[in-house]
Amino acid sequence: MGMNVKYEGAFLIARIHQTSGRIFETILRRYDLCEISPAQGRILFALWKNDNVPIQELARQTSLSKSTLTSMIDRLEQRGFLVRVPSEQDRREILIRLTQKDRSLQETYTKVSEEMMGISLSGFGRDEVEDLEDKLRRILVNLVDYEEKQKRTAP
Repeated sequence: MGMNVKYEGAFLIARIHQTSGRIFETILRRYDLCEISPAQGRILFALWKNDNVPIQELARQTSLSKSTLTSMIDRLEQRGFLVRVPSEQDRREILIRLTQKDRSLQETYTKVSEEMMGISLSGFGRDEVEDLEDKLRRILVNLVDYEEKQKRTAP
């Protein structure tokens, strides 16, 4: 594989990220979900899949730094979407739990996500989508592994 292909792939990923972010924000406005940023949506989406988790687990699932995640959790908590609760197993550990307000948002946010996927994957067959998702997971694993190695070797 030539060097140009590697750079083009990274360039395409960046453009996809930027363009999809703009489209996603437009869709959020249409559904009157302006108060939720795409990054905050990622937090909520992770919690819809696996609620009542420690902040470290949420950071891992969302790929957000702990400091960024903490400030976003503060804002989401102030607006009543989630709460921090002490773990029953270990009182020193704080778990992040959804509220009823957030659960009512889930159905609408799911519609937004489905619309976004419909736009992004228009014309793709099921096998193509599965293949693409497999490759994207592999890219993410490579990036996460690299980041973890960097953390371990940092002075």
